[in-house]
Amino acid sequence: MAARAKALCKEVAPECPVEFTTLGYFPHLGANSFFCACFGLFFFASLVAGVWKRTWTFTFAVTGACALECVGYAGRILIYQNPWGTGFTLQIITIILGPTFLCAAVYLTLKHVALAVGREISRIQPYLYTWIFIPCDILCLVLQGIGGGVAASGDKKKDKGLLDNGNRIIMAGIGLQVGVLSFFGITALDYYWRVSRYHRKSLASDQERAAWTDRKFHVFAGAVSIAYLTIYCRCVYRIAEMAGGWGNPIMRDEPSFIAMESVMILIAAGLLSCFPAGILFPRMSTQLRAPKA
Repeated sequence: MAARAKALCKEVAPECPVEFTTLGYFPHLGANSFFCACFGLFFFASLVAGVWKRTWTFTFAVTGACALECVGYAGRILIYQNPWGTGFTLQIITIILGPTFLCAAVYLTLKHVALAVGREISRIQPYLYTWIFIPCDILCLVLQGIGGGVAASGDKKKDKGLLDNGNRIIMAGIGLQVGVLSFFGITALDYYWRVSRYHRKSLASDQERAAWTDRKFHVFAGAVSIAYLTIYCRCVYRIAEMAGGWGNPIMRDEPSFIAMESVMILIAAGLLSCFPAGILFPRMSTQLRAPKA
């Protein structure tokens, strides 16, 4: 179908079938309604716990992600109603950006963990973790935001050139995100190995030992670790999905999108919302903030 003819399409019709859209399908109404509702619930759960325990930055990151995801799946519901409407523009920006906020929430935890269980054996000052990883995450956010905007403009104008350019920028942002996540994972594993030895040798202070042996801390650390892994899997999937350009077979396969994007991020958002830092790891609260190293 010629680009000029596509530009005239406003709704599904014999001359404008759903197969000619970028996704090529009607999103599943039930599944996308479920994800939209879940992210909305996680938003409020995280907001209540965050305000109660005053974990402002962590809460901003998690609620920001949940809000974007909720709006994104509302966009997919709009695509179900009209695949030629504005739903695609809405979902491509918000669902791309949402996980970047979850990355920020994960990155924030390492500093506070190091301050609580063994600041002395961290290879760098714990406060530097934030200054290293958060700016990188912001750069990922900017790249993906620009790419999403360019792609949305291309979809609106039915311009495949703009769509492909947006795709390349988004891929650059997600590729950088995978690199940063990988470096963070290596850094966190290195710190875990060092701090484990530190505590086995009984070198920790009483306060550090109490934090390290706290069962609630281990639950929180486990939740963050699983969230990290699901976000990582999602980012790797997104690179594969977008490598073939807009409208490629992977992008037009909703089951793989639900399994590797929707479910992965739902798990991450659910863990970070339902196992809140302020309750399970109170040292992240501004009320109990440790002095700077």
